Amino acid sequence: MSKIKPSKGAPYARIMGVGGYRPTRVVPNEVILETIDSSDEWIRSRSGIETRHWANDEETVAAMSIEASGKAIADAGISAEQIGGVIVSTVSHFKQTPAVATEIADKLGTNKAAAFDISAGCAGFGYGLTLAKGMIVEGSAEYVLVIGVERLSDLTDLEDRATAFLFGDGAGAVVVGPSKEPAIGPTVWGSEGDKSETIKQTVPWTDYRSGEVAKFPAITQEGQAVFRWAVFEMAKVAKEALDVAGITADDLDVFIPHQANERIIDSMVKTLKLPESVTVARDVRTTGNTSAASIPLAMERLLATGEAKSGDTALVIGFGAGLVYAATVVTLP
Repeated sequence: MSKIKPSKGAPYARIMGVGGYRPTRVVPNEVILETIDSSDEWIRSRSGIETRHWANDEETVAAMSIEASGKAIADAGISAEQIGGVIVSTVSHFKQTPAVATEIADKLGTNKAAAFDISAGCAGFGYGLTLAKGMIVEGSAEYVLVIGVERLSDLTDLEDRATAFLFGDGAGAVVVGPSKEPAIGPTVWGSEGDKSETIKQTVPWTDYRSGEVAKFPAITQEGQAVFRWAVFEMAKVAKEALDVAGITADDLDVFIPHQANERIIDSMVKTLKLPESVTVARDVRTTGNTSAASIPLAMERLLATGEAKSGDTALVIGFGAGLVYAATVVTLP
């Protein structure tokens, strides 16, 4: 018989507050066209993107995260000292160690919160949300801060016609806390490593350091392969997330997919047969693809504009490099 005491966590977890930060510089497609042979019409028709935000020197991964997190904490109505965990999903913090989460936890004023980074690309927010839920139900923390943050402008090859127009910078954060009723559904997540070459960093950091390549590493992708995978396979994952949450598309109020490409979003809406009454996040138009930050940023904007409201039932799904994915149904804060 085990001598370990049972955990005393909350019965369920929920998102209590959300915050976002977009860099001050807005970059229209015209700027991208200075380095690639394309057109504004082509970019909009292929991706839906009109503008994106690029960070300046002061808008670091940590700085953007702190701004977004402060808003999320205030929105949740708690203090930073009550935060017991800080989870940061990012692929654009260029220090292998220490984790940027530790700096963020300290500067926010948490009381020695557990803090760590995860690397799950565009699915990172869903991964972090799932980990936070587990921490709260298990009892190792009462409130957990989940941050998705990227400075993808640092990893963009402005001469790559396939990706130069896609990426933006920003940070989104949510506070996850205890709940008396289910408010974050079971997560459907996984990976397909046999397709990992479809989205990847061009070369390892070691190749750049050794001088084997002169060009700084960037993110590249096989656009058509990624599009087909996202449209056909991720619609199945989204449907499975609805099923395990015990609801149907007709029960949804909001759909917040990873803001990768508006054509992908439109195709998923059609495949899932979402009713016209469902609000669909289209933050990609003015924010671009911000990887791990895209879902919380889109969520924050929908709530701020009134397009979504507190208590709405939302399906969120992230998918990207790995190839990894995570989908769940949540109640909006």
